[in-house]
Amino acid sequence: MPTPHEIRSSTMRISLCQILLTGAILINLVVLYYVSRTQQQMLKHKEPGKAVSRRSSVSRVAGITVLIREFEDFENWVVGVVKSFMKVRPDQPIVVVSDNLPYPPLGLPNKRTVQTILLKASPDQPHYVTRPEFYIKTEYTLLVPDGIQLDSTQQIERLLQEFEANKDKARMVAAPVQPSGLLQCLNLRVNLKEWSAVYSPSGGQLCDAIAGDAVVLLRTEDLFNLSQPMLRPLATSLFIQSSLHGWRVKTAESVVFSSYPRSLYMSAHNQWKSDNHVKARLAHLFKDFGVKRVVQADGKEQWYGCTKDAPRCFGTVHDDTPEYLYMNRWTPPCCLRALRETARYVIKTLESSDVRYWMEGGTLLGAARQQDIIAWDYDVDLGIYLEDVEKCELLRSLDSGSVVDENGYVWEKAVEGEFYRVQYSESNHLHVDLWPFYAREGIMTKSTWLDHKQDVEFPEHFLKPLVPMQFAGVTAYAPNNHRRFLELKFGEGVIENPEYPNPAKKKMVKTD
Repeated sequence: MPTPHEIRSSTMRISLCQILLTGAILINLVVLYYVSRTQQQMLKHKEPGKAVSRRSSVSRVAGITVLIREFEDFENWVVGVVKSFMKVRPDQPIVVVSDNLPYPPLGLPNKRTVQTILLKASPDQPHYVTRPEFYIKTEYTLLVPDGIQLDSTQQIERLLQEFEANKDKARMVAAPVQPSGLLQCLNLRVNLKEWSAVYSPSGGQLCDAIAGDAVVLLRTEDLFNLSQPMLRPLATSLFIQSSLHGWRVKTAESVVFSSYPRSLYMSAHNQWKSDNHVKARLAHLFKDFGVKRVVQADGKEQWYGCTKDAPRCFGTVHDDTPEYLYMNRWTPPCCLRALRETARYVIKTLESSDVRYWMEGGTLLGAARQQDIIAWDYDVDLGIYLEDVEKCELLRSLDSGSVVDENGYVWEKAVEGEFYRVQYSESNHLHVDLWPFYAREGIMTKSTWLDHKQDVEFPEHFLKPLVPMQFAGVTAYAPNNHRRFLELKFGEGVIENPEYPNPAKKKMVKTD
């Protein structure tokens, strides 16, 4: 049996071993912690950046983050741009934003202040990792195009001073980039209801948009309050969205950023490739924003909607209410252009065949109001004398099937009843409807009646005589006393009181 002294000695030995073992475990845990932390820091430099938060907003601190978005994977100066900022401002936060992981790899400096943000997440990632606003912690963001250099920290300081001096008038400040060193100040009117964006020259230094390479400074919160802040081409996208908010941009031409001495693209092929990418992005941008017609500052028009070889911009119309009215928009301008072209062509064909015709329904209403197609209408209606059908070879031949004429217009008998339809093309079904009427005891009637308010019989005296009236850029024929004729069909005061075709489905409000 052990003595009390031996028991105490054994207990002391056990306690000492336990202390040593516990100390060794703690030391190992500390070592593992620092190794893990170091590995995480290394990975942060090699992989795309990590979002700082899942929250819907981030607390901003004073300062500026440089954001590089506008560059091509296949050839760029992004690394040079980043290094030029780091040389002058070593701790400058910089984010490079790309749709996918750039290839070839950019080779950005391994520094915690430089991050790459990918807008398309991997399936195993949460959505917030694609949100640049969760990476940018500063109050301001500087949008920097590819190929520029920062020469002095004073350039950024002067931009900030310009911003503060003009913050009551402008939400953005823009500085030009050499070699031109010039920016063109533009007015920009974006009308989503009419699917259009119209640029025009602007005097002074306060604008809606600018033309020319520029570095743009704005508040981070403003940038990410736009619906699509990273959509390319970035400058076009930015100014379209900001103009809809009523924001202005101030040009700061006393602050000029230099560019690399040689051309951004070393080969003609890469320049061609870049130009094609820009065109494709512009088309995608205008499709996303629902802009079909763009008027440049020099007056040239660019169209991004339907053509003769492409389907019209809207589908089958239900309840006399096209889908765009539910979007609080009117007929796309490309569709109106095609309707005008088709109407003028049909009118010329009827007149050359001595077919008596007149503008009907909403078409006549548009002529009475504005000498044009109503801004939300989707077809053109003409009445014709049934007995004159035989005078027109194209109409006469339709008993044996539809005809595509030498100009690509499709003439056919409508499947909905006894009337004719002329479509813009085989692909694009914007059309003019021809309604054959005949006289019966002094009243004009027809064989097919549709469930339209204006689809009623009327006295023939409205057509004797037919009178000329301006419509869609040509002189067309209309009933005499067109006001009485329209009020018979639509009701009193119809010319002065516009309304959508089916108010029960979509009613016009005063702001329309």
